[in-house]
Amino acid sequence: MDKNNQFGYHAWLQPRVIESLPGFTLSGLEGFAYDECKKGIARLTGGKPGNTNIELSISDTLTHEAYTITGSFDGISIAGGGESGLLYGVYGLLARLSQGQTQFDVTEKPATSRRILNHWDNIDGSVERGYSGKSLFFKDGQIAYDPERLHDYARLLASIGINQICINNVNVYFQSAQLITQKLPDVARIADIFRPFGIKLIISVHFESPALLGGLETSDPLDEDVANWWKQATAEVYKHIPDLAGFLIKADSEFRAGPMSLGRTQAEGANVIAKALKPFGGMAYWRCFVYNCMQDWRDTVTDRPKAAYNYFKPLDGDFDDNVMLQIKHGPSDFQVREPNSPLLGAMDNTRQGMELQVTQEYTGQQKDLYALAVQWEEIFEHPVTSTSKTRDLVGNKIEAVVAVANTGSDANWTGHLLAQANLYAFGKMAWDPTLTAAQVTKEWVALTFGTNPQLFDPMVDMILSSRAVYEKYNAPLGIGWMVNINHHYGPSVDGYEYMKWGTYHRADTKAIGVDRTSAGTGLTAQYHPYVRDMYEDKKTCPEEIMLYFHRLPYNYRLKSGQTLIQYIYDTHFEGVDDVKGFIQTWESIKEHMPIDAYTPVRQRLDAQLKNAEEWRDVVNSYFYRKTGIADEKGRKIY
Repeated sequence: MDKNNQFGYHAWLQPRVIESLPGFTLSGLEGFAYDECKKGIARLTGGKPGNTNIELSISDTLTHEAYTITGSFDGISIAGGGESGLLYGVYGLLARLSQGQTQFDVTEKPATSRRILNHWDNIDGSVERGYSGKSLFFKDGQIAYDPERLHDYARLLASIGINQICINNVNVYFQSAQLITQKLPDVARIADIFRPFGIKLIISVHFESPALLGGLETSDPLDEDVANWWKQATAEVYKHIPDLAGFLIKADSEFRAGPMSLGRTQAEGANVIAKALKPFGGMAYWRCFVYNCMQDWRDTVTDRPKAAYNYFKPLDGDFDDNVMLQIKHGPSDFQVREPNSPLLGAMDNTRQGMELQVTQEYTGQQKDLYALAVQWEEIFEHPVTSTSKTRDLVGNKIEAVVAVANTGSDANWTGHLLAQANLYAFGKMAWDPTLTAAQVTKEWVALTFGTNPQLFDPMVDMILSSRAVYEKYNAPLGIGWMVNINHHYGPSVDGYEYMKWGTYHRADTKAIGVDRTSAGTGLTAQYHPYVRDMYEDKKTCPEEIMLYFHRLPYNYRLKSGQTLIQYIYDTHFEGVDDVKGFIQTWESIKEHMPIDAYTPVRQRLDAQLKNAEEWRDVVNSYFYRKTGIADEKGRKIY
């Protein structure tokens, strides 16, 4: 692959000579950040000589990852609190120069010290929930990678502030665990590529490793031999990768064994691994995606969204101080619309991280356009109490912001070129959760395509509206799911309805939705009283989440005056029309972009239109047949 002839390969670090920039010289602290600055300036100026000096230095008054940029084209100073801070300052300057800034008085530091991407890459080269090619790290059962491509990938991640990545799937299988153990020198070489960019590796490990890899009869966390095995195995890993950030563990989840299957608590399971990591400064990232995945659909009392809180909240204070609970942002599973998890911020004596999903598992799979930044802004804006929001927890009770990655071997990294905006937004919003979706989207478009208003404004509007458009033709008002069970793309209204996964909409001929109030499953009781009361009452529950918390008859009147059934019909027709509008917008800006940017996105939009039409017809027909209520506007419903 000739990366210089692939528009999307460089993402938001496009080589683009900006004629208005002067030539620059560099002075000060030489090293990796200095070299990155030199390369970046050459990318923006074509290497033309000049007299504007950029001075790089380390400042003892700043924290390690913080930086300042001061000055103008008369002279610019970048200072970092450490090597990472200086590197972030370099990328910060380059981004600002790319957007036309000429005066600098910037001080930045990340809201949290852990900004993490979890790759769900398998050793056969496939990527679970991956929609952009094959693995960057594995192929045909072996560790295999392109060192130059990983180097370029590390630069992209560092430029948006990512500082830890997990390279293998959290659903660890025996072969994967064995490969990592046997190939630690190869893993160490991957760590060597990312280390200069301030990025540390994480490795996913199997909870049953003592039995699977060590030949022990049990993996009981209270067994002394098990504890010793973890200590010895962890010490061996750190011999090869002394700065490993830690291990990621998924246990007691979706048919995977864990401490509860052995009669132990989640804390006991996490702590045995944490104790092995402790001497090396490593963290045990323990996922809270734990629930009974064998629910009988006839059971209307058990409620999957309550599980994480029920399992973990009573254990507050039992976890070792180097355990980080990794909590999904919502109580369900990365749906288009769901409330925030009540577990976020609910534990005063336990370290917590928030997990997002950049890969679009339930949000179009990088075939359909979907601006995750809009959703994340809502997540950060979600109230925790009457006086605080989730963004206020980041850097305090939430010490890590984590996401499942959306990258792979495709030439443009993300399959859908515009899905790069989601990766960019994750890094920026993990660094600063007060940023808005509009801010980060405008930055991405400017850095990737430039600031020509004939392209810039329509593209920004199109991306920012895409979350709402996808939601229109998806499942209504927060009910979720309704997708094909095997791959989670495209409509299947009853796909999960009689399955074991606990993901039910409970639609019958009269009503739809799940009552999760105090009169129903009681999920609302897990929230702070302020949030609980908001969700309990249909008058104050946000309409976009109404069916998540309330069961409503189809003739229920929304604030718009529409009945619920008419809302379903209208939004699904509107969603299709909106995608047609996307295609018209993309056509209108075609002449302002390279053809290798235009064509693949146009192909994705054509596919999205077919998908939206399928959603419209399947969902509307389902509810028409279920209710017998006709569309007031007389449109065709099958």
